[in-house]
Amino acid sequence: MKNYNHTTYAILGLLTTDCRSGYAIKQMIDRSLNHFWKISYGQIYPTLKLIVDEGLATVSASSEDSKQGKNEYELTPKGKEVLKTWLEEPIEQIPVERNEILLKLFFGSHQSKETTTDQLEEYKAKLENRYAAYTGIEEMLQNNYGEGEDTKYWLFTLDYGKRTTKAAIEWCTVTLEAISKEE
Repeated sequence: MKNYNHTTYAILGLLTTDCRSGYAIKQMIDRSLNHFWKISYGQIYPTLKLIVDEGLATVSASSEDSKQGKNEYELTPKGKEVLKTWLEEPIEQIPVERNEILLKLFFGSHQSKETTTDQLEEYKAKLENRYAAYTGIEEMLQNNYGEGEDTKYWLFTLDYGKRTTKAAIEWCTVTLEAISKEE
């Protein structure tokens, strides 16, 4: 069976949800996947074309009169099988994080402690905002989707984000305390 890139598998997965158009896929990416998997808007339509060309999905004009020209996509049995096969494969690698604050901190002895402290405080504030956003998403999922099978797995991924964000906030606190003790 042919291997596809992760963007293709992500879009195949999104087609198992209520997302049927490129626009709906983009909305779902912005609300959920972008917190842990980046897909640019420019990747969506070429990937949908590939999926259709490969027979993994069909495309048809929208039945909604108000959105003329909007295409709707639906997985084919072949598309469902390709997605299922990929989902059952072992994980290829542990993700490698690219984190600007860690890179700057690594070389922190070459900048002022004030700058380092300011950067860490700003990073911590952004993490706290992210954590609040995750809490809001969690409430929205529970209120709008109930205890559906997909919801359970969406909440698992959200819990990972909440836990890693909380750990990063705690790391900021400890690191800021250690830097302030140096003075």
